[in-house]
Amino acid sequence: MNTAEPAVEAKNLFKVFGRNPQGAVRRLKSGETRAQVTDAGTAAVIDASFTVQPGEIFVIMGLSGSGKSTIIRMLNGLLQPTDGEVIVQGANVTTARPAELRAIRRRSMSMVFQHFALLPHLTVLDNAAYALEIQGVGKTERRERAREILGKVGLGDRTDAMPDELSGGMRQRVGLARALTAGTDILLMDEAFSALDPLIRREMQEQLVELQQELGRTIVFITHDLNEAMFLGDRIAVMRDGRIVQNGTPEEILTDPANDYVAQFVQDVDRARVLTAAAVMEPPYLTVPLSAGVRGALRVLREYQASAVFAVEGLRLVGEVTDRAVIRAAKAGQIDLAAIVEDVPHAVGPDDLLTDIVEYAIGSAHALPVVDGDRRLVGVIPRVTLLAALGNVPATTRETPIIPSTVLEIVDEYDVLEPATSEGGQS
Repeated sequence: MNTAEPAVEAKNLFKVFGRNPQGAVRRLKSGETRAQVTDAGTAAVIDASFTVQPGEIFVIMGLSGSGKSTIIRMLNGLLQPTDGEVIVQGANVTTARPAELRAIRRRSMSMVFQHFALLPHLTVLDNAAYALEIQGVGKTERRERAREILGKVGLGDRTDAMPDELSGGMRQRVGLARALTAGTDILLMDEAFSALDPLIRREMQEQLVELQQELGRTIVFITHDLNEAMFLGDRIAVMRDGRIVQNGTPEEILTDPANDYVAQFVQDVDRARVLTAAAVMEPPYLTVPLSAGVRGALRVLREYQASAVFAVEGLRLVGEVTDRAVIRAAKAGQIDLAAIVEDVPHAVGPDDLLTDIVEYAIGSAHALPVVDGDRRLVGVIPRVTLLAALGNVPATTRETPIIPSTVLEIVDEYDVLEPATSEGGQS
């Protein structure tokens, strides 16, 4: 259970623009819809609540007019909620006086804008250091800190350049560096990558994830792009018409949409970039302990009509044994199963993305084993299950995790499943 104080809390936020905002909120709370209160005002945000944990990337996504950008402006106090509260690292942004609000922003929050917002007369280095200049940090110190961050975002060799000498992607990197240089724990990013070309946008997404993992900042990211939300977000709040209609992990939203709107929204998402092995794996029922020996493996292979079985020691994956190897060993009178165990070509982790394991699945005749950090076998991914997950279709028939086998014919031919009986009736 996470007992850390949330980095950001939004509590029942409403924002109504118009002639009678409070009246509109009262009517919304009583059950009227957004359309019904238009005579009192435009309800941009309706009863929105969520928490953002320290070190998390929390994505708020929705189409134009859904209220996502209004929310982020309430988080940093640029807009005052009509009703509800915003708490940032324990400080109430909603009730803060102007001086207190400025202090909260300097201490806790930095903003990354969609259109870079660089100062054209300052170099890259001085743009990155600008937030520290506002805070009164000395020139040498702020430039040193800015130089370090610019190196992390790949602009260490462009510190003396002017903004108009940079590409769009480079200018957005400067904006990101400026927010990181400020040293605040929380970054608010409003459609920060939407103005970039697709390839540069992907590079920025990947770099943001890497920086967050290295620096541990808390990020609230606004986007209308579902694939971007799925790639970046630890959790995602999906908005529609001012309301949050679902709040969950990317996997939860993709595999268990809250309603038809969300289901339709996610139907074209690149599932391979979102789903992990843990989301699609099946229980590892086709296993045999090493202690069962060759005949134990043969029984499992015959029961499941499989061509191979995973050998385990306790819960730990040791390897796999094939039907033909088992038959040869049984004919030769071998007992020790460990002697015929083969290495598994590819084992994947529970957190591995499907996009990273598809190649292994295509190249493997057998199901992929899923192992944890201690190499314990926690699941298997049959190829048909993987394809069903990528295609967003149910697996209507359960496939044995290993391909069909000739073991039954081989067993019948060589009569090796049961040991021979001596004249005295002892096996």
